Parts: sequence; structure tokens; C-alpha cells
Amino acid sequence: MEFTGSSYTGAFKNGRMEGEGEYKFPTETRYVGDMKDGMFHGKGVLYFPNGSKYEGTWEKGISKQGKYTFSDGLEYQEKDWDFCDGYDRQFYTERCNGLKPAGESQLTDLDPPRVIPDGCYDCGDGFYDPNTRVITDYEHQFLRNADDYEREWIVSTCRKSWDEIVGHSPDN
Repeated sequence: MEFTGSSYTGAFKNGRMEGEGEYKFPTETRYVGDMKDGMFHGKGVLYFPNGSKYEGTWEKGISKQGKYTFSDGLEYQEKDWDFCDGYDRQFYTERCNGLKPAGESQLTDLDPPRVIPDGCYDCGDGFYDPNTRVITDYEHQFLRNADDYEREWIVSTCRKSWDEIVGHSPDN
């Protein structure tokens, strides 16, 4: 674990993780639950840094059944998922709290939205700086370097820190 930056607090048997414990990944994701022979085994919960979680049943390190809950409380449904489909593009908080009046836009599920650092993009799990091609989490800690594919996706789809005028211009 010292080589990967992970840590474990809990029971051991024959030098391996066994019983109840907490395993923390270097990404700050953590697993709390049952372990067997050094692997997730039994009931456990993965807690993600963005506030979401996955509650599941594990066998030899593989999730066999579980439920994902987004940080805002929305539970993912594998069947009959009607959230954010082609007919409904509301944010979950809009479904819970109602739409804003005409002229007031809700740009993200967070209201008010995060303030994006100058020159950067909000890419969903952190901020992307196109000058360095680095993605940091929302606490400004390094997450990863963006490859060409991810950079293109971020630049073409994600919210940016600046406004751009788009549409018809009578002068052109």
C-alpha cells in the first residue's frame, strides 16, 4: 500500500485485510465494509470525493450487486431511468425544488454554481486548465493530465469561466 499511496485501517488475518475495515485510495475514494483475504468481500460502501457513494455486495473484489447515489441524493436506476433523457433535461435539484422563474438560468445542479478559476473549465470532477492541460479537483489538488481526446471533449462541452457572445451579429 505504501507504493500506491493507499491506506487501510481495520482487522487483519495472516497479514491480509480481513473483517471490517476502511481502505482509502490515493484519490480520496474510500471503501468501508467487509474484507476477506485482502479483497472487498461482503457488504461495503465506496464513498467518492464528490459526495456520491456506491453501496454494494462484493465477492473477491468484484461488485456483484449495488446501488449508486449521486451527491445530491438522486439514486441511479438501471431500468425506467427518466432523469435527464431526451424529453427531460432538468437538473435533479430543479425536479426537487421547482424551476426558476423566466430569465433566471440554473447552469448546474449546484445552485449557485461553482466559481470557475479564470481561464479554466469545470469538467465535472474538477477544473481543467487549458494552458497546462492539468485537471485539478475542486480543492485544487492534482487529479490527472488530460489527453487529446479528453481535452477536445472538455473544450467543446464543458462550462467555462468566461462568457462568449454567440448568435446573430448585425455588424457581420
